[in-house]
Amino acid sequence: MTHLLLAVIYITFISLGLPDALLGSAWPTIYRQFDVPLSYAGVVSTIICAGTIVSSLNSERMTKKLGSGKMTACSVALTAIGLFGFSVCTSFWQLCLWAVPYGLGAGGVDATLNNYVALHYKSHHMSWLHCMWGVGAATGPYIMGWALTGGQPWNMGYRYIAIFQVFLTVFLFLSLPLWRGQKQLHQRMEKQEKPLTFKEVFAIPGAKQIMLTFFCYCALEQTAGLWAASYLVLKGGMTAEKAASFAAMFYLGITIGRGISGFLTFKLNDANMIRLGCSIIFIGVAAMLLPLGEVSALGGLMLVGLGCAPIYPSIIHSIPSLFGAEKSQAIIGVQMASAYVGFCVMPPLFGFIANHISVALLPVFLFVILAVMGTMHEKLRKIAGANQR
Repeated sequence: MTHLLLAVIYITFISLGLPDALLGSAWPTIYRQFDVPLSYAGVVSTIICAGTIVSSLNSERMTKKLGSGKMTACSVALTAIGLFGFSVCTSFWQLCLWAVPYGLGAGGVDATLNNYVALHYKSHHMSWLHCMWGVGAATGPYIMGWALTGGQPWNMGYRYIAIFQVFLTVFLFLSLPLWRGQKQLHQRMEKQEKPLTFKEVFAIPGAKQIMLTFFCYCALEQTAGLWAASYLVLKGGMTAEKAASFAAMFYLGITIGRGISGFLTFKLNDANMIRLGCSIIFIGVAAMLLPLGEVSALGGLMLVGLGCAPIYPSIIHSIPSLFGAEKSQAIIGVQMASAYVGFCVMPPLFGFIANHISVALLPVFLFVILAVMGTMHEKLRKIAGANQR
C-alpha cells in the first residue's frame, strides 16, 4: 500500500510541473493574439503567484479539515479547472480570471504533498520526487510546442494538460483509501486540533531562519533561471539563440542533480546535502566572475544549477525532524508562501539593477543571496541543536 501510494505521489509531482512553463512557452503567441504588451505575462504570473501564497498559508487549516488525500485531490481539481479555463480564453482578462483557481490549486498541492512526503518517506524520495517535477516542467513546453507546430492554437496545449489533470483528479479520489495509513502519526497530529496562527508559527524557535533560508533559495533559483540568457548574451558574448538553449541547461542541471542527490542522501543527511549544494553554487558563482568569457559564464551557470538541486528537497524534508510532525504542515505552509514571495520580488529587483547598472552584476547578486541563505541555515542548525539538548 505504501509503495502504491508513493507511485501516485510521483505521478502527481510530474503533473505539478507540467503547467509551470506553459505560460512562458505560449506567451509569444498569446500576447499577439490578445494585442497586449509583452510585459503583461508578469500580470498573469503574479496572479498565479498570489493564489499559491494564499493556499499555502491556509494549507494547515485545510489539511486538518480534509486530510492530505482529499486536499491533494481537490487542489489538483482546481488546477484542472484553471487550465481548462485557459484553454477557452478569448481575451486577456479571462486569462487573469482563470489564473486564480490555477494558483490556488498549485499552492495547495505543493504545500500538502511536500509535508506528507517529509513526514512519511525517506530523503531520497523527496529528491527524486522533485526530479519528477523537473520532468513535468520540461515536458510541458514540448506539449505546447507540439500543438503549435501541428497547426493547433495555443489553447490546445493547455487543453491537453487540463485533460491529464482531470484524469489525475479522478485517480486521486479513487486512491483516497491509500492515504489512511500511518494512523499513529495522524492521531498524534490531530491532538493539536486548532491550527497555529501566523504569530504562533513565527514564534517557534528557528522558524524565521528556515523561512529566510527557503526565501533565499527560491530567489536564487528564480533569478538565475530568469536572467541566465541575458547574462550569457551581454556578459558572455553569446548570440541570443545560443544563449537561450544554454540557459535551459540550468534547469536540466537541477533535474539531473536531483536524480543524483537521491543517491547521495543514502550517505549524507539533510544538513550536509544543503551545505554541499551551497558549496557547489559558490564554485559556480566564482566561475561566473572569472574573466574567461563564454566558457566561465556557461560553466558557472551549469554548476549553479547542479548546486541548487539538493537544497529545495532537503530543506523540505528536514522540517519534521527540526520542528516535529505536529507543526510541520504549519511551517511548510508559511515557508512555501515565503518561497513564492521570493519568486515574485527578487528577479524583478535584479532586473532593476541590470537595467540601471549592469547585468554583469548577476554573480554578485547571487553571491549575496547565497551568503544570507548559508548564514540562516547555520543559525537554524544551532537553534535546532540547542533545542535537542
